[in-house]
Amino acid sequence: MSEVKITLPDGSQKEYDAGVTVEEIAYSIGSGLGRDAIAGVVDGRKVDAYYEITDDVELSIITIDSEEGLEVIRHTASHVMAQAVKRLYDNVQVAIGPDIEDGFYYDFDLEESFNQESLEEIEAEMQKIIDEDIEVRRKELPREEAIALMEERNEDYKIELINGLDDEMISLYFQGDFVDLCRGPHLPSTGYVKAFKLLNTAGAYWRGDENNAMLQRIYGTAFASQKELEKYLERREEAKKRDHNKLGRELDLFMTVDEIGQGLPLLKPKGAKVVQILQRFVEDEEEKRGYQITKTPFMAKSDLYEISGHWEHYKDGMFILGDEEKDDNLMALRPMTCPFQFQIYNSKLRSYRDLPIRYSETSSLFRNEASGEMHGLIRLRQFTISEGHLIVTPEQLEEEFRGVIDLINYMMESIGIEDDIWYRFSKWDPENKDKYIDNPEAWKDSQAKMKTILDNLDMEYEEADGEAAFYGPKLDIQFKNVHGKEDTIITVQIDFALPERFDMTYIDENNEKQHPIVIHRTSIGCYERTLAMLIEKYAGAFPTWLAPVQAKIIPVSDDQLDYAYQIKKELEADDIRVEVDARTEKVGYKIREAQVEQVPYMLIVGSREEENGSVSVRERREGDLGTSPLAEFKERILAEIENKVINKEDAI
Repeated sequence: MSEVKITLPDGSQKEYDAGVTVEEIAYSIGSGLGRDAIAGVVDGRKVDAYYEITDDVELSIITIDSEEGLEVIRHTASHVMAQAVKRLYDNVQVAIGPDIEDGFYYDFDLEESFNQESLEEIEAEMQKIIDEDIEVRRKELPREEAIALMEERNEDYKIELINGLDDEMISLYFQGDFVDLCRGPHLPSTGYVKAFKLLNTAGAYWRGDENNAMLQRIYGTAFASQKELEKYLERREEAKKRDHNKLGRELDLFMTVDEIGQGLPLLKPKGAKVVQILQRFVEDEEEKRGYQITKTPFMAKSDLYEISGHWEHYKDGMFILGDEEKDDNLMALRPMTCPFQFQIYNSKLRSYRDLPIRYSETSSLFRNEASGEMHGLIRLRQFTISEGHLIVTPEQLEEEFRGVIDLINYMMESIGIEDDIWYRFSKWDPENKDKYIDNPEAWKDSQAKMKTILDNLDMEYEEADGEAAFYGPKLDIQFKNVHGKEDTIITVQIDFALPERFDMTYIDENNEKQHPIVIHRTSIGCYERTLAMLIEKYAGAFPTWLAPVQAKIIPVSDDQLDYAYQIKKELEADDIRVEVDARTEKVGYKIREAQVEQVPYMLIVGSREEENGSVSVRERREGDLGTSPLAEFKERILAEIENKVINKEDAI
């Protein structure tokens, strides 16, 4: 029998008889590795543990306790769930069921609606399948045979998927009475799934297209051990408590109304106050850094968007006013502010001595998001951002880009999320010509410039192909919410295209016309999304400088009401946001309510405090801080506000 040479990750090599499996190699290295081996990577391709090796290859073993192993566990768990659903519901059709970052899901076409009782029944059936320890095996069938098999099993979605593949041989996984279209790899048998939990259900359009059938999606998770699963479920419960969509309503920060519509939240006085504080802070800081504020219309003729390229590349995401078939003078609500500010730039002749010009605007924008994409304050149809555009010469580009990053980092530090963000360099995809302005040389040049700048800034960043804006590469600032979903919260873009499209020019030192470069940026991103992040980050216990109510005065009895309002007046004179709880309730009840509302300080005043001109101070976390003169408390809270103190105990 011929032999094969196996190269392991440490560079060592071993020889085996041809046909040796990944699992057999793992056992030959060590019994512990053999027991933990659930799959392998052969020449860069993931394969099952029973995969037979017939040529010289590079091999690494995937163990059950590794990150890659966790993906295999979860993928197999999704198949176990699908098999359980098929056993319980005769008329169900299965769609797709991948592993995802925190678990797995599977989509089902079923007239009957899943509920919590359904999930419990499915879990019980899954456990039976696991206890049966059913062998999981991959087989390849010719396309026509695979289609015939799925027709026999009445799996229309699988047939559609197969028809969309170019492969002549189709990869299928057989698991007892269940067969699924899949590339794998999977666990050797269902008994390897040790700890799992079904979490919730949701609606999902087939292939993510709202024009397709609405399916039912079941989400679940799985781990290598019960202990890891329990830790995850504890974190998930904490995340539920911090979910801004729930907590923001409980704290009276925002609301939604069906009659107004999806993606159009109402910020109530407390939520609007937090956003107002942020806006004033951002606008003041930008002014200090040389930005000039503009105020531009919420809508424009389609002509403007045709020049910018948004009409060609972004029209589906815009709200169009008028009938495209009948109206010559179409209007659209603005999805961004850049074309408007470019008109201001073009209003007069510019010299290189005028540059850089930094425009800023607190911009309300409108984007026609799909109904399934919207969530709380995260994804909206109308939102407000700290938008800005810097018009610069090529020589100024790096310094101005550096200034933008410095501003963003200052904002992130001020709201306390600097440790929760990371950077992504989002690049052009030359294969996707319809998505981007077609100028390959300009794309290569601008991407090279941005990479040089990022490297010179000594920044750590990931790279992502195909995530650029249609007119230029961008630096995305990424953030995960409490549920682990990743979002882009801020972008900085280098734009080579729009200055030419709008014929933006300046006169250089040689008295010749040149096109400037534009840096698009936000400094704190979308204000509504920032509010959502802060709600979740601090579980509603905003840092004192951002709290809508910074102190609540609680008189012991009606006899101290006049003194309470006198304190309120004195604190408000220093712009401290204060409320008096004048209700005829017990002091303990008022304190508990103020703590639930996450008010940073409670000032209890009785007859003794009134006589001494003092206040009894309670802090929402530390509790009773004792009695102090009002002037002393005022000095404390003003220092906390001015220094934008972040209490790490309030944050996750």
